[in-house]
Amino acid sequence: MASNNRPSFLLLTIFLISLLVLNAEAQQQTETRLRDARQCRLERLSASRPSRRIESEGGVTELWNENEDQFQCAGVAITRNIIQPSCLSLPNFAPSPRLVYIQQGRGVLGFSAPGCPETYQSSGQYRGSKGGQQQAGESDRDQHQKIHRLRQGDIVALPAGVSHWCYNDGNEELIALSVTDFNSESNQLAPTLKSFYLAGGQARGSQSQQQQQQQQHEQERDDYAVNIIREFDSKIMAEAFDVSEDVMRKMQRADDRGFIVRVEQGSMRMIKPDEEEEYEEKSRRGRGNGLEEAFCNMRMNTQLDNRREADIYSRQAGRLNSVNMHKLPILQYLDMSAEKGNLYPNAILAPHWSMNAHKVVYVTRGEGQVQVVGHNGRALFNERVKEGDLFVVPQFYVATKKAGDNGFEWVEFQTSASPMKSPLVGSRSALRGMPLDVLTNSYRISNKEAQDIKYNREQQHILFPPSGRSSS
Repeated sequence: MASNNRPSFLLLTIFLISLLVLNAEAQQQTETRLRDARQCRLERLSASRPSRRIESEGGVTELWNENEDQFQCAGVAITRNIIQPSCLSLPNFAPSPRLVYIQQGRGVLGFSAPGCPETYQSSGQYRGSKGGQQQAGESDRDQHQKIHRLRQGDIVALPAGVSHWCYNDGNEELIALSVTDFNSESNQLAPTLKSFYLAGGQARGSQSQQQQQQQQHEQERDDYAVNIIREFDSKIMAEAFDVSEDVMRKMQRADDRGFIVRVEQGSMRMIKPDEEEEYEEKSRRGRGNGLEEAFCNMRMNTQLDNRREADIYSRQAGRLNSVNMHKLPILQYLDMSAEKGNLYPNAILAPHWSMNAHKVVYVTRGEGQVQVVGHNGRALFNERVKEGDLFVVPQFYVATKKAGDNGFEWVEFQTSASPMKSPLVGSRSALRGMPLDVLTNSYRISNKEAQDIKYNREQQHILFPPSGRSSS
């Protein structure tokens, strides 16, 4: 009996050992991927501008060079979309979460999250058909998921894998700056920018001979622009959608309009969140799946530039507005946050370091002097930056900002849902919390000088007005 069971026991042992080996290899590959993505081999930082420009029928997509050392260190990619009035940014999704800042304009944003109900019902639209004719008993209405109003100064959370679109219904360009976090646990692909478009784009192989000879990043642009639906077998897709193959071929045809397309006048009649149109809450059938409560009803955006909601305010120096997971709970799923800074002329943001996040800083107005110092005591960044400049401040690197004569404003994206910063000077700062004897011996200064270091800014926290002292 025992001898008959021995082969089975040996096979089970071999299987378990193989399983353990495969699991260890997978774990090692994951750790290697995360370690490589987070390595920071920085010799210097620099203000950066977009390196690529992709023109579409209804706007422009600008991309920063994601291979820059500072972006590799932070594990992020930066894009900026400029959407013309009455134009639509086509539906797409990404494998990594994104935070978007609305720098200018207004519009509407829609999500199609799996498991979420279609709670908006717009009247006066064609809802459905079979064979080209509306079925009896069907109401002339379209049901869709909630749509969100976007305004200048909003910060928007785009979860990984959730398809979304944006329509500019205003009278000026809608400018949206996006930061994608590759190091998120949601992303198990290579740390590079990917967007999966469900429509539009540029078909592979449609470039001219001259375009085919351009640099590698141009080839990557063409891959980035492909409508994923067009590569599937048309017969299978037609059957999956239960439509004619002719309809499917229209969905799959080459489209040179790009990522942002013009919309015919009057053809975007869906319900909008700030209109007094009739809408109904669709009755929920069966039991909830838990996703609705945890995700579907969460706010996707909030105003980042509201003066009345500043977290830190100084009448002489400026203000800081922060949006973290406590203000916008969906950010806990993205593990990202944002902050808007406004310094009055010649005011200073105290030297400080981020304890748990990299920061991507984008200058929105004015100009100022920025310094960043690394662990080796070297200044990696010491430049005067202006509107449109973008740079990275890695985790634990110490940074400070001083506004110019016309003030200085910026928005920064942080790779933590609940970021923490440690100021070097001011109330509740690192040096303020140390005994005077530690300061006198550390810097070889007098007791009076140590007291000045500790207490001269004791009534101020991180935002400092000009002191009026000379540099001598």
